[in-house]
Amino acid sequence: MASETAAAPSVTLFRGWRDPGKHVWSPFVVKVEARLRFAGVKYVTDAGSPLQAPKGKIPYLEYRGHLVSDAVEAANIRTDENGNPVVSLADSTLIIKHLTEFGVLPDLNADLSARDKALDFGLRSMLEDKLYFYHTRERWLDNYYTMRDHSLWSIPYPVRVVVGLLAHRKHSAMLHGQGTLRFTNEELTAFKHDIWGTVAGLLQVSKTDAATRGREGDDPFWALGGDQPTEADATLIGFIISVLISTAGPESQKVVKGYPILVEYARRIHDRYFPDYEKGTMFDPA
Repeated sequence: MASETAAAPSVTLFRGWRDPGKHVWSPFVVKVEARLRFAGVKYVTDAGSPLQAPKGKIPYLEYRGHLVSDAVEAANIRTDENGNPVVSLADSTLIIKHLTEFGVLPDLNADLSARDKALDFGLRSMLEDKLYFYHTRERWLDNYYTMRDHSLWSIPYPVRVVVGLLAHRKHSAMLHGQGTLRFTNEELTAFKHDIWGTVAGLLQVSKTDAATRGREGDDPFWALGGDQPTEADATLIGFIISVLISTAGPESQKVVKGYPILVEYARRIHDRYFPDYEKGTMFDPA
């Protein structure tokens, strides 16, 4: 039973890196942050560690606050020193799902038509279940040393070499089984253009529709063309920002910057929802 000293609701997002005031390389971290900021939910960040994460991966999140009783069964719950519940959530999709069930986040897709729900789901799946693996190959295999030293920043150098080799071997086996490692670099580049070019075309239509409805200036425009973001926008901004800031994916960065509408979409969302985050040169032309 919770103590009489009920804790005020709070959210801590563990991002894998400290870097306060900066985006991190993980598209899934940026996705969760965007989702929280779309809803105006305040949160704090910490580095955390995959070793402490409920599912052994970044990001994960701790929530303290009121819990809806029929939504807590799938979550990891412990109590703090005052007996208040602390819920640990992992996996960006499940984090968003559970926070929506808890009433912390609104259901962005609740009012979408069946067609738009399918389009939203398809866009997210194309990025998370296809493009993600192309990025993983580019970062962990083609630009291994840059990715190793950035990803394993908290591990002392001699040990980092060993852990990095194990990670390289793990990713190689996964990508071979999944199929990405079986394609040539030229084929993968074409696949990336297929995906980003398709997204760029969709965003161009959405921007035009938004202008027709009178949205002017630097207001964000959304992937499905509505007046509010959907789940797909959180995922999409996560992947674009990740590409624009990662130095372990130079080819993907070149591809994305080759579609100015992608950069404009991300910049507008960044300026509206992440004004406190460092912008640097990520939105500069190629």
